[in-house]
Amino acid sequence: MSRKISRRRFAKVAGTAALASTATSALGSVASEPSGVSELRGSSGGSDTNALASPQTTGREFPKGFIWGSATASYQVEGAVNEDGRGPSIWDTFSRIPGKVVNNATGDVADDHYHRYKEDVQLMKALGVKAYRFSIAWPRVFPQGAGAPNPKGLDFYNRLVDELLANDIKPFATLYHWDLPQALQDNGGGWESRDTSKAFGDYAGYVAERLSDRVKHFFTINEFGAFVELGYRIGIHAPGLKLPPGRFNQTRHHAVLGHGLAVQAIRAKAKPGTRIGLAENMTICAPVIENAQHIEAATRATRELNAQYMTVIQEGKYTDAYLAAAGADAPKFTPEELKIISSPLDFVGINIYTPIYVRADSSSLGFAVAPHPKSFPHMASFWLFVGPEALYWGPRHVAKIWNVKEIYITENGCSSSDVPAADGIVYDTDRVMYLRSYLTQLQRATAEGVPVHGYFLWSLMDNFEWADGYTNRFGLHYVDYATQKRTPKLSAGFYKEVIARNGVA
Repeated sequence: MSRKISRRRFAKVAGTAALASTATSALGSVASEPSGVSELRGSSGGSDTNALASPQTTGREFPKGFIWGSATASYQVEGAVNEDGRGPSIWDTFSRIPGKVVNNATGDVADDHYHRYKEDVQLMKALGVKAYRFSIAWPRVFPQGAGAPNPKGLDFYNRLVDELLANDIKPFATLYHWDLPQALQDNGGGWESRDTSKAFGDYAGYVAERLSDRVKHFFTINEFGAFVELGYRIGIHAPGLKLPPGRFNQTRHHAVLGHGLAVQAIRAKAKPGTRIGLAENMTICAPVIENAQHIEAATRATRELNAQYMTVIQEGKYTDAYLAAAGADAPKFTPEELKIISSPLDFVGINIYTPIYVRADSSSLGFAVAPHPKSFPHMASFWLFVGPEALYWGPRHVAKIWNVKEIYITENGCSSSDVPAADGIVYDTDRVMYLRSYLTQLQRATAEGVPVHGYFLWSLMDNFEWADGYTNRFGLHYVDYATQKRTPKLSAGFYKEVIARNGVA
């Protein structure tokens, strides 16, 4: 397992075919008869069949119409990097630098989703998901980032969208999930340049104009708090830069400006009824104890520790504390740019894996972060601390602080060791534990009226996990990368049951 700082761990800290027949039967038997239930029923001698309530009548249901989905991203699953006119991205370049990715892996083939998308749609259909969040590769559509478009690049997404709709699965499209055209990095420094912000807006409008007759939900950008921080400050993700503070903060500003310009372009070009949002891996602040003073501290922390991205997008201003801390290195901006950045959204997507814990204190900020002790439990990825309450406090804060009326959990999931057993199935009971625990907290939020409309599990299948290459697996389906065979894990059976119940299983 890689010991590098992962995108999600850093983001947490930087705020400061259908299911295979054999697998189906195996997973179905587990889902329908939880371990121990038959023994408990037998001990009653058959005299009291109602002694135990059915696990399906738990009272842990989600609202009617709740959208259950799965998610992937273009460079992580598509492969086909040199086909049909696609231009190179910064990840094609970065992954070819020896030592930048574990085992020098690349996304050249990945899950070969570009050729196997119909098979993968059937995986979704077998699960029962009603929505699929995918990303569009900017260099497929504009190989140079701007200028002449590549019709063959967009054709793939037309085919994918049509296949999803033919199987009653709603397409949710993300316009940027980190595969910046290399030409834009070469000419101006990528997101260091305002020209990239403008080019992104133009690309977003072009795509929306052509897909919005069928795609009704667009996410502009995925995880500012990862691709900017890790790519331009820490240097462990593409493009691998370590910018000084002033240039780095300006890069942050250009990224959120690109988001705002994309919102405006989609509004201008898309068909009526198109809805627009973003997908951000906010720093999720959970109170150390759920009492008034610590809840207030966590609320304050959420706004301040997300000042550079979510707060400025929602409020149209950077917080005083953020600008004061940056000092002479604060980003340069105009009132008009702040207005663009805060262009109204229809919904907010948040990617949630793990929280930080916040306590009240007497400092000027009114909060402090409580560090994790060494013994704190985590999943296979050492950064992925298990904090199910993140899925309660994350959307709750967004609704309370910014009065957001439509929220989606756009990513949630975990890595596991994922070793197939003798029968070929991965019995990822740890992932099932993680998902059940987190979904319980999400259901708590919806029961209290927090307006979460849907949940996208990361990920549909194992894939290229950025600097970790193929060493960390997050999928519901095990991918044998040598053969491209997809096999559902135990967690796929769990998620299928959740969807069927519309409740925690």
